Amino acid sequence: MSSMAPHTPVLVNEVLEWLRINPDGIYVDATTGAGGHSAAIAARLSSGKGKLISLDRDARALQIARERLKEFGSLVSFVHLPFSKIAEAVQGLGIAKVDGVLADLGVSSMQLDCPERGFSFREAGPLDMRMSSGAVEEDSLTADEIVNRWSEKELADLLYREAEEHDSRRIARAIVSARPIRDTAHLATVVAGVRKQWGRQRLHPATKTFLALRIAVNREVEELGQFLFRTPATLNSGGRWVILTYHSREDRPVKRAFQEGERAGILKVLTKHVIVPSPEEQAANPRSRSAKLRCVEKV
Repeated sequence: MSSMAPHTPVLVNEVLEWLRINPDGIYVDATTGAGGHSAAIAARLSSGKGKLISLDRDARALQIARERLKEFGSLVSFVHLPFSKIAEAVQGLGIAKVDGVLADLGVSSMQLDCPERGFSFREAGPLDMRMSSGAVEEDSLTADEIVNRWSEKELADLLYREAEEHDSRRIARAIVSARPIRDTAHLATVVAGVRKQWGRQRLHPATKTFLALRIAVNREVEELGQFLFRTPATLNSGGRWVILTYHSREDRPVKRAFQEGERAGILKVLTKHVIVPSPEEQAANPRSRSAKLRCVEKV
C-alpha cells in the first residue's frame, strides 16, 4: 500500500447518521484530508440539488481528494482554505447557509506517513510540520525554529500546555543540550532517551512532543477557536454540526463551545455522551482508538 493510499475515515457510518444527510442539502466537510468522509457524504447526495463543499488548508490533500471524488463532478466544490475561514468559503460560493458541517480534527494519515512533511517520528524528515504545505506565507513558523531556537522554558511550557506532557522539563532540557536537532528521527530519539515510561506504553514516547509542535506550528488552538466561533452562523436552523476529536486539548474547547451555544439558545447538544468507535473499528483502524464524536443541532 503506498503512503498516498487514502486513509480510512473514522466513524464514517456514525458521521453520516448524526449529520442526517438530506439528499438535496448543502454540506461542508471542513477538513477534507484525503476525502474519505467527503466521498461518503457525496454518495448520499442527489446529483441535481445536493452540494458538498470540501475545505482543506493543505493544497496537496485537496489535490488527492479532488482525484478521489471526481466521479461526483460538480456536486463537490473544493476550497483551499483553513476551516477557521468557513464563513468565507461558504459565502464565496454564493451560498447563504448550509445544512450540515463536519470537522475531523485528526491529522490525515497521509501527512503523517509522508516523511518530508515532518510529522513522522518513524522516518527522518525535516522539522517542518506545516499543514499548509508551506504554501501560505503567514504559516512561516516551523518545528525547526521551535526545537532549535526557543528557550528551554518556552519549550517546556509548550509541551506541558499543548500536550500535557508530564516530562516536559526533562525533555526540554535534553532538546536544548542536543542542539542542533537535525531532523524528526533525531528529535524522536532525544525525547525517547529521557522520557519516563508511564505504565503500559501504547504510544511512541515522542508522541506528545510531536503533537505539541504540530499544534504550535499550525496555530491549531486559534484556528479551532475561530472555527467554533464562526460555524453556527453558517448553519440553517435544524442544521447539524459534527466534530471528531482525538485528544482532550481539542475535545474540551469543542465540548465547551457546544455547551455555551446551548446555553445561549443557539445550539442543541444531541450527543449527551460522546460517541466512540466500536471495538471492531478500533481493531481494524488503530488511528481511530482515541476518536470522540460530538454533534449539535442549530436551533
